[in-house]
Amino acid sequence: MSAAPKQLVICTAISAVNYGDVCEQTAQWIDAAREAMERGGEPSGRYVCVTSVHGIVSARQDPRFSRILNEADLATPDGMPVVWAMRSFGWRGQQRVYGPTLMLRLCEQAARRRHRVFLYGATPDVLAKLASNLTARFPELQIAGMYAPPFRPLTAEEDAGIVSSIRASRADIVFVGISTPKQEAWMSAHRTSLPGVVMFGVGAAFNFHAGAVRQAPGWMQSHGLEWLFRLFAEPRRLWRRYLLQTPVFLPLWFLQLAGWRRNEVL
Repeated sequence: MSAAPKQLVICTAISAVNYGDVCEQTAQWIDAAREAMERGGEPSGRYVCVTSVHGIVSARQDPRFSRILNEADLATPDGMPVVWAMRSFGWRGQQRVYGPTLMLRLCEQAARRRHRVFLYGATPDVLAKLASNLTARFPELQIAGMYAPPFRPLTAEEDAGIVSSIRASRADIVFVGISTPKQEAWMSAHRTSLPGVVMFGVGAAFNFHAGAVRQAPGWMQSHGLEWLFRLFAEPRRLWRRYLLQTPVFLPLWFLQLAGWRRNEVL
């Protein structure tokens, strides 16, 4: 599979991919990494950002975060406004690549292809329930390990310890669920220290699949109203994101569509 094209949406290069593309690319990366490591090599890790309006607007406000998103191996369109923007720029068949659904697709493939999975994020209770639910759904899934980081920056010793644990687990895939922008920064920072590993920042997927937080109904997701459901479900945590940050996206998208901002395929 050749590298997926990327479309600039405001300031972020979004990959023109679907679920099948991401799964196929992941399998190819893992196969290539295993072959390289058998020959004594140490291939760089990969990371995939599941990118929403919140991520794009945050990137516009933070050059460091913008660089992290734009250096990702893939940045999938998560959220219907991002999908609609991609379609408006010529990617007519673009579909949403939603983090929780992508996680399940990858777990199904991992069970079938014997890829080893590591879970990083959430709390110990959520991780235990998540692991139980995933293995009930995919009995052949190999969960190589899991870690619930503290709600503070890790010390250098703690970070070295978790890197050592992930490497010792021989994980092929690390799912990271610590919210944007922390999860993207973590993946970028660990790309070289986790050789051959494919990392996915899947945000709230851990809580959804553990049953700790309800997902929006499908009709709300497909009509771009998931934000409203989540706002009512977690108002104290999400009000700033959805009421102050997200509305910035629409005028910037229209300016780009009108030709007053860059519109590039990368």
